[in-house]
Amino acid sequence: MTKSTSSAPSQRMLRVGEQVRAAITQVLQRGEVRDPLIEKTVISISEVRMSPDLKIATAYVTPLGMTDHGAVIEALNRNAKFIRGRLGPQLRQMKYMPDVRFRDDTSFDNYQKIDALLRSPEVSRDLDPDADDEE
Repeated sequence: MTKSTSSAPSQRMLRVGEQVRAAITQVLQRGEVRDPLIEKTVISISEVRMSPDLKIATAYVTPLGMTDHGAVIEALNRNAKFIRGRLGPQLRQMKYMPDVRFRDDTSFDNYQKIDALLRSPEVSRDLDPDADDEE
């Protein structure tokens, strides 16, 4: 059997990533992490990407209502081992409990840049269907 050369995540990686995302969300919602910065911040976990061997989970988070995301990401990474320990009850079916790493989710910034480009006058002019009729 040949190994797939695709870099896309497998169905299993996607399914486990979603389970880990839900478990981390529950731990944060219940306020189990005793860190003042984490307790007072609303944190959105947009995605969890799993490594191919399912031993590393990279969680992409966005602290809502804060401009300095670095402090919250640092606090989450400081408490990553504790959070990993609290994931056990929700992820009993896994052979290995994944190490959790937290990263800042910059996808919303990218979406805003694309939206700004699409709304720019130059692009609007090119996309206007009536402009072809006038020429």
